[in-house]
Amino acid sequence: MSSLVRVLFSLAAAIAAASLLAATLRRRAQQPGLPDQLVPGPMAARNRSFVLWLHGLGDSGPANEPIRTFFSAPEFRLTKWAFPSAPNSPVSCNQGAVMPSWFDIHELPMSPGSPQDESGVLKAVENVHAMIDREVAGGIHPDNIFVCGFSQGGALTLASVLLYPKTLGGGAVFSGWVPFGSSVIERISPEARKTPIMWSHGMADRVVLFEAGQAGPPFLQSAGVSCEFKAYPDLGHSIAKEELSALESWIKGHLNASQDKES
Repeated sequence: MSSLVRVLFSLAAAIAAASLLAATLRRRAQQPGLPDQLVPGPMAARNRSFVLWLHGLGDSGPANEPIRTFFSAPEFRLTKWAFPSAPNSPVSCNQGAVMPSWFDIHELPMSPGSPQDESGVLKAVENVHAMIDREVAGGIHPDNIFVCGFSQGGALTLASVLLYPKTLGGGAVFSGWVPFGSSVIERISPEARKTPIMWSHGMADRVVLFEAGQAGPPFLQSAGVSCEFKAYPDLGHSIAKEELSALESWIKGHLNASQDKES
């Protein structure tokens, strides 16, 4: 198989996985009796927490909005959700084709040694930080802000929480990777090192290889950051219901911890 065919096959697999996830979430959203937990912007002052979800390569924010329907616990009644879309940009691993992308990706499948677009990552981080800052200015405590993301969005999640100057409620990485080198560790503030990380990765992932996910915890340990890593043996490049259920419990636990600190 030629390198071009392998690249296109990997990219097609990534987009197909994103489409499958979106279809699964739409079916979930169509089920009766599910609460609408997206609080309109004008009610931001009443929100107790904020969850920012960052999608993967070639996907969109609106396609991921049904994720919030998995979070039915009372703790999420006043949660504000945001599902932004990445800008359309040329992507190197797709021969320069333009598609929704937070930053450039040089090759797929992603491995621990894959080259990274560090400048593009840092530019995307600035935009994520601006979204977080708006919520903090609106009255939401940083301890109750959670950034979550899948694949490329998971890599951006990791970069965003590590480089944010304050301690956040947490960052959740699904099928992501470390999008920069160890030199970035020096830029992580003492406050950011207190932000907990949840990391989930499928062992059958052929787009972002499991080895790329496994490289995350040692990197975070060297930075003094706490990480809970869980491997899913039969999971490919997608999100399972079990992962979202675990995310709900994880956020609930850290929300309670935040509220205890504030009381």
